[in-house]
Amino acid sequence: MRTISQIISNEIIRSQEDLIQSLAKKGLFVTQATLSRDLKELKIVKRHDEKNGYVYALHESTSVTQGTVEAEKLQIEFSGNLAIIKTRPGYAMAIAAEIDKHNPREIAGTIAGDDTILVIPREGYIREQVAKALSHYINN
Repeated sequence: MRTISQIISNEIIRSQEDLIQSLAKKGLFVTQATLSRDLKELKIVKRHDEKNGYVYALHESTSVTQGTVEAEKLQIEFSGNLAIIKTRPGYAMAIAAEIDKHNPREIAGTIAGDDTILVIPREGYIREQVAKALSHYINN
């Protein structure tokens, strides 16, 4: 959700489709339904802008720079050496794609559903090494 707030703060976004396209450019793919929920949760509003018509804007109480928008909360647990990451609904595929795109040597690949990612480590790596590799993509 921080990414949505940053985009709205820095770009002229007139519609959800504009926002979906901006997120896609950053490698994040969301459905319109998920985006609608996120906009509501972030209290994003549409305001009249003299130059651009109606555009999305952050609610006065939401500030990206002050850190009041919570970072995505992801949960990681292990079963053997397999890592399972729980995400918000609709986010798993984008996060898994980001991990796969960077191809860390500890991780053979990922399988993503709607809100769960299975991380498959390469042979010879222990949990701690896999967790460290994932920490570059996940803040907890």
